[in-house]
Amino acid sequence: MATIKNKILNSLKNGNEVSAKQFAARFGTSTATVSARVADLRSEGYSIYSNLRTDAKGRQTNKYRIGTPTRATVAAGYAVLGAQ
Repeated sequence: MATIKNKILNSLKNGNEVSAKQFAARFGTSTATVSARVADLRSEGYSIYSNLRTDAKGRQTNKYRIGTPTRATVAAGYAVLGAQ
């Protein structure tokens, strides 16, 4: 059986852009659990971004998506690792 973290990762890898609330409803959990699992995935090295989206009615929602880090982000990570 897939864990919530795996379900989130698979959904994002499939190109979906989903809010914490949508994930929570889909997987029968809380938004706090979704946020914690996304934080876990980020700590494992996945580039998961949260982008503010506005729908046709003007409502704003943060949606998660998986992406590729910029060169500056990678350079900053190496700088931190080199400082240790």
